[in-house]
Amino acid sequence: MEEEKKFRGAILDLDGVLVDTPKYHYEAWKCLAAELGFEFNDADNECLKGVSRERSLDILLEIYHLDLNAAQRKQLADKKNRWFLESIQEMDESGLLPGALKLLWRLREKGVKLAIGSASKNASLILSHLNIGHLFDAVIDANRVSMTKPHPEVFLLAAREIEVPPVECVVFEDAEAGLQAARMAGMYAVGIGKPDALRSANLVIAALADFDANLLF
Repeated sequence: MEEEKKFRGAILDLDGVLVDTPKYHYEAWKCLAAELGFEFNDADNECLKGVSRERSLDILLEIYHLDLNAAQRKQLADKKNRWFLESIQEMDESGLLPGALKLLWRLREKGVKLAIGSASKNASLILSHLNIGHLFDAVIDANRVSMTKPHPEVFLLAAREIEVPPVECVVFEDAEAGLQAARMAGMYAVGIGKPDALRSANLVIAALADFDANLLF
């Protein structure tokens, strides 16, 4: 069975996988939408999961049928990011999702190479707040790639940096776009959340706390 294969690398998304940052992103996008005269809802938010800040803004403007120039778009994206950064200033280890830290240490004990593969430009800052940056062999975020998920660039670069072939890597993602990127990279994809929203996953779990590291590693 595919699930019996032992993998040597684990690449984890950050937002919604290791830390509950989606709630901060949600509030920031909600404030921005209100400023534009629209009501931001859960359906809108679902469309933004796993994609970059700039692409998220493009999606919102498409939903609201707004046509803005590049300077206006940058101003809005920067404003959203400022609100997000202000909201996470008090974040610490308690912001880690249940089971996250335990899984990271368990994988390191098993000799698994660990990497972050995130669409965020704030990954390093968040890892610093959480005090877990030292657990990772590589951190790949939106500052280091030119293509956003579902393009597989972020995961392929992560695999290269931890020196593990893509077919021997497992990706942990909470967004369909990220799972599609993982599958296109030739990696095993573990979805975190509800199965009906994570159709590209090889395996779906409700949370990291439900994952048995011995299953794949």
